[in-house]
Amino acid sequence: MEWNSRRSRGSPRQVILFLLCVCVWQSGAESLRYSLAEEMERDSFVGNIAQDLGLTPSQLAARKARVVSEGNQQLFRLNPSTGVLTAKESLDREEICPQSETCTLFFTVFLDNPLELIRGDVVVLDVNDNSPTFPEKEMVLEILETTSPGFRFPLERAQDTDMGSNSLQNYSLGSNSHFSLAIKTRNDGEKYAELVLDRQLDREEQPVLNLLLTATDGGSPPRSGTAQIRIVVLDANDNTPMFSQEVYEVRVAENSPTGQLVMRVTATDPDEGSNGKVQYTFTQISKGSRQLFILNADTGEIRVAGNLDFEEMKKHEMMVRAADGGGLSAHSKVLVEIVDMNDNTPEIQLTSHTASIPEDAPLRTLVALFSVRDRDAGDNGRTECTIEGDVPFTLTPTFDNYYELRTNAALDRETTAEYNISIRATDWGPQRLSSRQSLWVQVSDVNDNAPAFSQELYSMWVTENNSPMVRIGSVQASDADAGSNARVQYALVREEGEEQPAVSVSSESGDVYVVRSLDYERVRALEVWVSAADGGWPALSARALLRVLVRDENDNAPVVLHPGAESGAGAGELVPRWAPAGYLVAKVVAVDADAGQNAWLSYELAKATEPGLFRLGPHSGELRTARAVAERDAPRHRLVVLVRDRGQPPRSASATLAIALLHDFSDAHVRLSQDAPPAEPDDTLTLYLIACLACVSALCLATGLAALLMKLRRDRRKQAEPLPTFPTAVAESDAGSLPRSLVYDVCLATGTLSSDFHFLGPLLPCFPAGMPPVMAPQRSSMCSQEASSLVEGSDCTTQVRNRIGP
Repeated sequence: MEWNSRRSRGSPRQVILFLLCVCVWQSGAESLRYSLAEEMERDSFVGNIAQDLGLTPSQLAARKARVVSEGNQQLFRLNPSTGVLTAKESLDREEICPQSETCTLFFTVFLDNPLELIRGDVVVLDVNDNSPTFPEKEMVLEILETTSPGFRFPLERAQDTDMGSNSLQNYSLGSNSHFSLAIKTRNDGEKYAELVLDRQLDREEQPVLNLLLTATDGGSPPRSGTAQIRIVVLDANDNTPMFSQEVYEVRVAENSPTGQLVMRVTATDPDEGSNGKVQYTFTQISKGSRQLFILNADTGEIRVAGNLDFEEMKKHEMMVRAADGGGLSAHSKVLVEIVDMNDNTPEIQLTSHTASIPEDAPLRTLVALFSVRDRDAGDNGRTECTIEGDVPFTLTPTFDNYYELRTNAALDRETTAEYNISIRATDWGPQRLSSRQSLWVQVSDVNDNAPAFSQELYSMWVTENNSPMVRIGSVQASDADAGSNARVQYALVREEGEEQPAVSVSSESGDVYVVRSLDYERVRALEVWVSAADGGWPALSARALLRVLVRDENDNAPVVLHPGAESGAGAGELVPRWAPAGYLVAKVVAVDADAGQNAWLSYELAKATEPGLFRLGPHSGELRTARAVAERDAPRHRLVVLVRDRGQPPRSASATLAIALLHDFSDAHVRLSQDAPPAEPDDTLTLYLIACLACVSALCLATGLAALLMKLRRDRRKQAEPLPTFPTAVAESDAGSLPRSLVYDVCLATGTLSSDFHFLGPLLPCFPAGMPPVMAPQRSSMCSQEASSLVEGSDCTTQVRNRIGP
């Protein structure tokens, strides 16, 4: 085993092979040549590819070096760790190259990163492992005793499957007194022997002669084979058969059926009887040709007996012997040329295949490398390759019928996750034959799709006073990617410094939980952003708005604003004795912190001193007289008002109203003083009131002086000092829904004594006898102004609201 870079010598075929190798080397590819003797043991050393290419074994391993033999059988193995090329099994040159003088096995070394193809060949050297053999162990020759000396008799040729000097080199004949041996060489260089008659035979002296024929090859040591020649001496026959042609040539298609006539050879003999009857036999025919053709001994017809294959043997050469009954014979050569037919489909041999490529692979990414081979010749062996279907791949021819499969468009795993690429190879024969190879290519996922929520806005409800960590729903996001790139995790989006929200989201399932109890009256809705991030790198995310709406519960009882609870035993209301039916006594004002029907309030009288005198509006809360007040009615009344909401279960609150029936408002002080409990003085409140009054007085004084100076400067007219203003008759109030023109306030401080309530002057009854009813509103306004002057500067803790009815 040696590295050979020498020029080929010898036969013209070796010269042509050398020129082809030089052309390949000049085209830019390195060429490796090795030799290996046949019949070597398995895993025998062929050559060191790493050393011959100038690469280290680690570089070979990094570049994924591999060796692919030409043909269907892989005969060599490359050890990537050492770079040594070895034979996978023992090689038999006679079996691998039965018809070739030189046996050369071609292989290709493939290197990745970058892709590089290096051609190489291994010459299988012949060893002398086969002895010459004769087709028949005994050859019988019938020779007339009248045959003249010098006549030649062709003998069966010995076969030796070895080549070169190891092939058949010489014939020798055993010692005898009648025959010698002449060695001849055919056009193809093969040698054969002819038996030469040296001395005339005499049947009466010796009717049968036995000779030993030995065939010897040129090996070291030489091998030989023998055959017996049995010569039968016949009586005289003066005419020998004669063929119509010395050489017969014919062309036969390789797909000819068994039994088809190839040709007919004809030989004639003018003798009569058995001496003129000609019999045909094959002589000097190879073993392979003998199995493919059959000769009719009587007619000379040669027919097909086996499967003719142009790819195995293109020409057959044989000798036909015509012998008459008297032992005379003649020979003729038959040449059969096999015509190639398109009977072989192209063969696709995969060299390299990438089963999975990422979907973001760039254009022209190499997916597979393969070769196409057609054993036919001419156009029958010319091939082309195409891809079936609409796929984002293309074929690029390289050299020596090699093709590259590359991508020619962007890949998207979410659209197509895998491709079944069908490659069809078709020859150019008259009836075109094709073969198909399927390649599965899986598109691996990259994180190119962000999660997508099923909704941009998720609205969920939770009832207030909920238990902590109650599930109220879920958010869902999907990712078109696969594997970890499609694994979605959820989280709440929080700004820096923002407090922990009242909701949480499960990172795996997207379930939404309320982490603490909510109060509808404090928080009616929550809005947070939820993010969904995938598991890719870098991670992609999306957002959706989560709105949590708090559903109200009837957890708040109504609160009565008027009358207030600070009045103690109840708020006092003054009703004149002349009040007609429908007279507005008071308005009960209540609120409920709940919402909806939980805040719809209804009013009812729970208890009344005289039930028939007053009625309460169920929806407005207005307390009115049910009939005209009579003199017989008690001067004081105590009413308990019940305020109820419409929740389930309903909640309620109550308030107490104390009503005094008066003939005149002048005794209001006495009545209210009698009803009101004594109040404890509040020194702090008094101090605050004095300070406020001082500030207001100073501000009023400064404002008045400024206004006076401005007027004096502008018109220099004398202005009278402005009169002090009194509080407005109708105070601003947000309680109740009465028209402002009919509302007036009477304010009495809690715990007011009789010495704290004074009239500016004598008060007349608000409604003197004989006043017509139409003057009642004007009189009421006067009474209102008088009442306002009585309480100027007092603390309004008890309010009485009256309206003069028609």
